[in-house]
Amino acid sequence: MWGSNSTFYVTISLNDGVWKAVYKPVRGERPLWDFPPHTLAKREVAAYLVSQALGWELVPPTVFRKNGPFGAGSIQLYIDHDPEYHFFTFTPQDRQRLRPVVTFDLVVNNADRKGSHVVVDRQGHIWCIDHGICFHEQEKLRTVLWDFAGEAIPMDLVEDLVRLDQELQTEVAWVRELRSYLSNAEIAAMQRRIYALVQNPVFPAPPEDRRPYPWPPI
Repeated sequence: MWGSNSTFYVTISLNDGVWKAVYKPVRGERPLWDFPPHTLAKREVAAYLVSQALGWELVPPTVFRKNGPFGAGSIQLYIDHDPEYHFFTFTPQDRQRLRPVVTFDLVVNNADRKGSHVVVDRQGHIWCIDHGICFHEQEKLRTVLWDFAGEAIPMDLVEDLVRLDQELQTEVAWVRELRSYLSNAEIAAMQRRIYALVQNPVFPAPPEDRRPYPWPPI
């Protein structure tokens, strides 16, 4: 209840199946001085679309629904995980698996990558959650994941970025859907970030002219 958006643990049903999910209604948003009001839930969906387009499967399946218990909002599949196992308690081996996560955050301009926002499911897959304050036009990256600063971004990730940029330019189906959740200016800003990463594929260091870490860090 104290985050940027009220968050509810819910169950959803379809035919004979029942799933755990996370529901973030638009009416539960807290006003933010630097993000447009009533947009956080849509940014959650936008992050999922970008993750899927990249082929990295980092963000759990997320949709926008108008008829939730408290009105319109995002619905995201709940990932069963150990809440005590997160970035700050990861093994060195799991920390080394986070390069796609860091690259993703650079693309979506994640303003709030806390340690507990990266989880591992029971099968060992890494997932990223909580993307309500992403995609700002101005540089807003705030993250605890600075481990790879100065390293080259792996070439396979760069190749995915090139493909993503091409799809954004050609307006494929997922890009048309993305425009339902982000402004044209926000999408254009993302394209500029992708172009910059492709031209200089190096993980950046924390900037010194602004706050580069979220609070609280976990």
